[in-house]
Amino acid sequence: MEIRLLTVADAVVYRKLRLEGLQSNPEAFGSSFEEEKDMPPELFEKRLEARYSYTLGAFAQGELIGVATLLRESKVKLQHKASVFAVYVSPQKRGLGVGKALMLAVINKAQLLDGIEQINLTVVSSNLSAKRLYASLGFELFGTERKALKITQQYFDEDYMVLFL
Repeated sequence: MEIRLLTVADAVVYRKLRLEGLQSNPEAFGSSFEEEKDMPPELFEKRLEARYSYTLGAFAQGELIGVATLLRESKVKLQHKASVFAVYVSPQKRGLGVGKALMLAVINKAQLLDGIEQINLTVVSSNLSAKRLYASLGFELFGTERKALKITQQYFDEDYMVLFL
């Protein structure tokens, strides 16, 4: 498995995996499949070259099987923080350490960025495997937002976690 920063050249495979994630695990994302399925490829290219945003991809035999995005805060008073978004591993590749490898790469990237002191993330409260992974890497729970997401008529709570570097 190779983990690396995605570039504009990866936009097509990134889009494909993201849409897969939005469809198979809608509760794990703030965006929906319906909102993103018709977005032009150029939008995904722009995401991958956005300032302060770093999307890491896990590849197995040349296939993108997982992603995680680290977004550094840009405002002066918040620049000591970064957040993790859109962590997703293809269902057939789960349980093989891909998520852990991605998160370790995200943490390493944050440590290389000058001035980052903490990493924040949110995770659906019922996603016990993800919460265990994040806790094993040192993330601590600091709050829960009830009814954070609403998909049709079902609500999902989200837990807020932080890792102090």
